[in-house]
Amino acid sequence: MSTPTPEVYERGKGMDAHNQVMREIRSRKEASYDPHQPTRVWLDEDNTPDGVRESLTIILNTGGCRWARAGGCTMCGYVAESVDGGSVPHEALMDQIDVCLAHEAENASSPAPLIKIYTSGSFLDEREVGAESRRAIADTFADRERIVLESLPDFVDREKLAEFTRHGLQTDVAIGLETATDRVRRDCVNKYFDFADFEAACAEAVAASEAGDADAGVKAYLLMKPPFLTEAEALEDMVSSIERCAGVEGCHTVSMNPCNVQRYTMVEELFFRGGYRPPWLWSVAAALERTADTDTIVVSDPVGHGSDRGAHNCKECDDLVQKAIKDFNLRQDPTVFEQVSCECETTWETVLELETGYTGPLTR
Repeated sequence: MSTPTPEVYERGKGMDAHNQVMREIRSRKEASYDPHQPTRVWLDEDNTPDGVRESLTIILNTGGCRWARAGGCTMCGYVAESVDGGSVPHEALMDQIDVCLAHEAENASSPAPLIKIYTSGSFLDEREVGAESRRAIADTFADRERIVLESLPDFVDREKLAEFTRHGLQTDVAIGLETATDRVRRDCVNKYFDFADFEAACAEAVAASEAGDADAGVKAYLLMKPPFLTEAEALEDMVSSIERCAGVEGCHTVSMNPCNVQRYTMVEELFFRGGYRPPWLWSVAAALERTADTDTIVVSDPVGHGSDRGAHNCKECDDLVQKAIKDFNLRQDPTVFEQVSCECETTWETVLELETGYTGPLTR
């Protein structure tokens, strides 16, 4: 019998193993993307600290998230939609902004007061969006009311935020925290930073508020049901994560993102092998209901709801529960969930009670 050595135990474990697997998965991508066209753009409405506002959401097509190129998060396939080569020139990024403004002009009666800019990475990372582009975008939207900028906490800096607040533009940083539990973030999501780094980013936003002409804050994005958690574990982790975020100064909004099965991800590999089921919409509703009294705005927008790859119940009640969730987002009133019921709620309750990590999901 062979003798165990430390090398045997360490080889192929932890983040290195995650990253190696995900680099191989993502290498299967064949599509390429135009650096002059945004990944997506749409009009909507969002709940903000100043009330419900019409919004223009922009997903810029950049060279992709730096962490995702190393391997990245187990559930995130957005890097597969990024431009090849790792960077996009300033002129191309501004062309993307022009496309988004044209979309808004064609589909809205007036400019949206809320602008949301995502890169599926970090807008504040100058490898993705250079300083020249960042400042030009700040100037472009200087006449709006509020802007949301996506970033990992490493790149949140009061001086960068001041480029937006000096226009009187209320500025929020959207941080993909995923969970307040460091172990879950590392082992299930494969994200490298700790909750303390999130708290430090919130402190930078507070400092920018104190020094600028407009407020800066943080919108925390949490992941409902990362892989390797049972439904009950995922629900309890979400509730505790929302409560911890609400206690951090500068974090005024929590967006709960139910995990959906994206292409070229470890979650997709597990999904096809029967090792992962997206969360029940009942779990999303329960988390919102249980945290409605926290001192923060809590919202959720289940992507792909009702599909096998997105948060779903029995398919019969999915649209009704989704409608209640959207109603809650705007009203923050948990009684909206009292208006929705279905026989499958009993199945969900049974899953919460009986599903264990070593048996895998009990239902599809």
